Amino acid sequence: MKIKLKEEVLTDLNVAATFNRNLFKDNKTLVINLMSSPGAGKTTLLEETVKRLADKFNIAVIEGDLATERDAERLRFLGIKTVQINTVGGCHLDARMIAKTIPEFNFESIDILFIENIGNLVCPSGYDLGQDYKVVVLSVPEGNDKIPKYPVMFRRTDLTIINKIDLLPYVAFNIEEAKKDLAQINPNAQLKLVSATTGEGIDDWINWIKDVYRTCIKH
Repeated sequence: MKIKLKEEVLTDLNVAATFNRNLFKDNKTLVINLMSSPGAGKTTLLEETVKRLADKFNIAVIEGDLATERDAERLRFLGIKTVQINTVGGCHLDARMIAKTIPEFNFESIDILFIENIGNLVCPSGYDLGQDYKVVVLSVPEGNDKIPKYPVMFRRTDLTIINKIDLLPYVAFNIEEAKKDLAQINPNAQLKLVSATTGEGIDDWINWIKDVYRTCIKH
């Protein structure tokens, strides 16, 4: 489905988010908004995700960065349709930015759309892009203080991924403390432990995507 988008209709963020959500729902496209601080490993996680799902699902990506297309190029190398949004200093993506990319996709053929948000644990949490699920990635080198220090981000997400668990022997990060902090802030949030580099725990993340995809297409 190719969309001719009239930008003036989408001046309000809530209107744009509703427009996006309805479009995704009509096309039975699962949309996951992936957030984290810079360097947590979102793009590496996406690369490994694509490798494991591309033979079963048609995947596309909207890649958010302040500048450059470096991360987008990594995903395009895997044969994935990837559209870059450069915010030129903006600390988050918003629904209008997402809506402007819609004409570049054929959503009738897209099963899963990942939106890789700007690396930031503050601003992205407050913006509805029209996604089905919000996922935040926390890497163990960041330390245990991130969950209690940035409660809004972790309170508003459906799934928290703790990445780079292969580094646990070398850094001061306590998994049990992280679980406790997350449970206090968001008792309903799920938690996955992965290493996008070694592949440990990736299957658990992949199974979660498959489960929520089945939920998405039923509705």
